[in-house]
Amino acid sequence: MIAKLSEAGVTSGMAYSAGAASIGLSILTWLASKKGEDADMARADRWGIFVGQWAPTFFALGVALRLEERKN
Repeated sequence: MIAKLSEAGVTSGMAYSAGAASIGLSILTWLASKKGEDADMARADRWGIFVGQWAPTFFALGVALRLEERKN
């Protein structure tokens, strides 16, 4: 899978950027949910945590892509 992503032009930098962006998006979704809905704090926390869980996956893909880049 990693080789296919690399062949498709996905770089480790793109994956790292997506991880950093997901952290920022997590904060923004938490704030938007907290202010924009008449729900309790737990709902806002769940939105923030849901989006925040993407970051480790993107960072792991970045590491795998970096290893693939060094191999070539």
